[in-house]
Amino acid sequence: MNEYLFTSESVTSGHPDKICDRVSDAILDEILKNDKYGRVACESVCTTGLIMLFGEITTSCYVDMPKIARRVIRDIGYIDSKYMFDFNSCAVLCNIDEQSKDIAGGIFKDDEEYFDALKAGDQGIVFGFACDETKELMPMPITFAHKLARRLDFVRKEGIIDYLGPDGKTQVTVKYQDGVVRGVDTVLVSTQHLDGVDLEVLRKDVIENVILPVIPKELIDKDIKFLVNPCGRFVLGGPAGDSGLTGRKLMVDTFGGMARHGGGAFSGKDPTKVDRSGAYFARYIAKNIVAANLAKRCEVQISYAIGVAEPVSIFIETFGTGVVDNLILKKAVEELFDFRPAAIIKKLDLLKPIYEKLSNYGHFGREDLEVSWEKTDMAVKLKEAVENFAMKKV
Repeated sequence: MNEYLFTSESVTSGHPDKICDRVSDAILDEILKNDKYGRVACESVCTTGLIMLFGEITTSCYVDMPKIARRVIRDIGYIDSKYMFDFNSCAVLCNIDEQSKDIAGGIFKDDEEYFDALKAGDQGIVFGFACDETKELMPMPITFAHKLARRLDFVRKEGIIDYLGPDGKTQVTVKYQDGVVRGVDTVLVSTQHLDGVDLEVLRKDVIENVILPVIPKELIDKDIKFLVNPCGRFVLGGPAGDSGLTGRKLMVDTFGGMARHGGGAFSGKDPTKVDRSGAYFARYIAKNIVAANLAKRCEVQISYAIGVAEPVSIFIETFGTGVVDNLILKKAVEELFDFRPAAIIKKLDLLKPIYEKLSNYGHFGREDLEVSWEKTDMAVKLKEAVENFAMKKV
């Protein structure tokens, strides 16, 4: 019998790294509203009283980036100088250049003819993953960690717990036996709060209003551990407590460490960057494989070379849970899915301003946003293709 614990974390919208992810994606969205062929690689960094925007952007439209940054900071909840960072008083610096013509010239031009021949904008590897642990076909630890982070933001914004600050982190440890969920071992919530708040009151309020509404009763036993602000006081937070940077929460954005990661961040990148679109496509394939009951767990890797449309390699792993050989599954996937960047963009309809909402609480399992890569519309076709290849004994 193989028993083990696995832990994943998430963060709230006011975490410094997530502020930067959201600002970068908000700028991307604004460009896509006016120029769907705009090329964007926008990074943000924040610290006490300052947010800086930098990167490479090529577009035909004008975007007021400082205004967007301030709006995002305000929406998150940094509206008062008591946090030592707020949308009114913080400085916003911009240092944006155009994308290198050495890259752009051979890869993308702003018309349909060239768009159809779009090549990969860089080399890289991406991973997608799915499993049957939750209705979203996501790993349970990261799913609950995200729900706790979202709930923590909700009770703050709705005034249910009116002394919380925007910064916070969550962490969930799940008990497994032979790969099957057996319960939740530990729930950790660390949240920023106003000065003078009694920590025992905070702990009671967070358990009652954040943790218990999220963790199902059937997964809670007498041995479960609830840790709320175990370090104690957490008044100084956000950019005043720690600097933030776009793309520094890769495990939070993906599968909580349950699957491998190619190393490329998502936020601030337009969908011609396969770091983003390729990872969404890999998740789409993995989720459809699990939805078709072809495997209980599935990981898909895709690799690309700069200036080449077709992938260099495709790898599928089902960790011994597949109903057919992985080679048969790969053949079926290659028959049904077009891995070229332009085909991915069209299939998933990625040239839309959908990205700011994805910057918090993960990019996968987001059925609340009805994003295209979370659909299971290819499950039936995949099952049929696998059956055909199995009959041929490929």
